[in-house]
Amino acid sequence: MLGEGRRRVLKAAGAHEACRSPVRADASPSVLEPSLLHPAFIMALSDADVQKQIKHMMAFIEQEANEKAEEIDAKAEEEFNIEKGRLVQTQRLKIMEYYEKKEKQIEQQKKIQMSNLMNQARLKVLKARDDLIADLLSEAKQRLAKVVKDTGRYQTLLDGLVLQGLYQLLEARMSVRCRKQDLPLVKNAVQKSIPMYKNSTKKDVDVQIDQNNFLPEDIAGGVEIYNSDGKIKVSNTLESRLDLIAQQMMPEIRTALFGANSNRKFMD
Repeated sequence: MLGEGRRRVLKAAGAHEACRSPVRADASPSVLEPSLLHPAFIMALSDADVQKQIKHMMAFIEQEANEKAEEIDAKAEEEFNIEKGRLVQTQRLKIMEYYEKKEKQIEQQKKIQMSNLMNQARLKVLKARDDLIADLLSEAKQRLAKVVKDTGRYQTLLDGLVLQGLYQLLEARMSVRCRKQDLPLVKNAVQKSIPMYKNSTKKDVDVQIDQNNFLPEDIAGGVEIYNSDGKIKVSNTLESRLDLIAQQMMPEIRTALFGANSNRKFMD
């Protein structure tokens, strides 16, 4: 009996021969030569030869399978690298977009913080300037005491303050308030002012000194002038006059102290 290996070879050979085209009558002798797979040829092979042929065929099939597997692996590796590159590029763009957005946010926050710091610094500078001006005005008010001590100079000042107050009210009856210690000087000022007022306005006027309500003694000096019912007042104390002058001359004072403001086009 034939070995198992030989039977498999014979079976494969028979199937192979069945698929072959019939031999033409005019075929050449070489065509009529027996095939290596012809059963007659295989019958002449030993089991060792059959096993050798089978191993050869298996090695060939295995080689083709390995090559096919390598081809599949190479294609899969290529597709993997392409997809990986696409994903990496997508994520890189997302990361760049994220950090670009964060950078813009940080830059905006820096601008806001810088603006806040500049505003705070500007406010501090303005406060320091205002404090300096307030200190100067306070010092000026303290120096007003020197004016009061000079009786002649103070009398002239009171004359002008009383007359100015009368002109501002232009009432038929008016009253004047002063510090108690200034009463003699104010009486002189009123007596001088009435004729001048009548001459200028061509009107009669009745001016009384309020000796029931004196101004506080801690003020520097000056007068307050009221209409007949006391509802309208002209404050001509030395402090109020200093405040008025300071307000009117504040642009000049600031320029003298801190220099000209380049953003200021007009002087108040």
